[in-house]
Amino acid sequence: MRRIPSPFPTTPLQKAAAVLTVAGGLLSALPSLAQEAGEAAHKGLPQISQTDTFPSQVFWAIVTFALLYVMVARVILPRIAGTMEERQDKIDDDLSRAEKLKGEADQVMADYERGLQTARSEALDLLRKAQEAWQVEADKRNAAEDAKLAERIKADEDRIAKARAEAEGNLKSVAASVAVALTDKLIGVTPPDQQVSKAVDAVVQR
Repeated sequence: MRRIPSPFPTTPLQKAAAVLTVAGGLLSALPSLAQEAGEAAHKGLPQISQTDTFPSQVFWAIVTFALLYVMVARVILPRIAGTMEERQDKIDDDLSRAEKLKGEADQVMADYERGLQTARSEALDLLRKAQEAWQVEADKRNAAEDAKLAERIKADEDRIAKARAEAEGNLKSVAASVAVALTDKLIGVTPPDQQVSKAVDAVVQR
């Protein structure tokens, strides 16, 4: 992670160079300031007439500035730099945690999608098996119903055949009795039973 560069001197060499630069600037400006003070004294300005104390004032100003800079460099700047570093570390930690959480979220989503796909496949497989089982059960029920229907049809056919046979038997008996009665009434002769039975069979078979 890229860190934010500090705008202040951080190394001892940079701090010393800054102090020397400021002190050199003040010392280089000392002659011109003294000259201006002298000219002001010749013009009759009493508040600037004491030029003999000016170098000491400049010296103490430099010392004061140096002490102030040292205090700033040793106390204030380290605190600011420490705060900025802590903030950068917190930002880096937050970014790292965010990336970690994102990776975990991606993993959870991938696991969820895999689980969903597995559940969908299992549901389709269960549905297919249920359909197959239902089809097998339906085939069994249809086969049982077909067998029952065939038994009913055969029983009905047997009953119809039996009723038909009974009806034919009764019809032959009635026809034979009628034929014997008519023959006896018309010609006064009672034919033999065998002959009457053959005649009735011939008529029924037509």
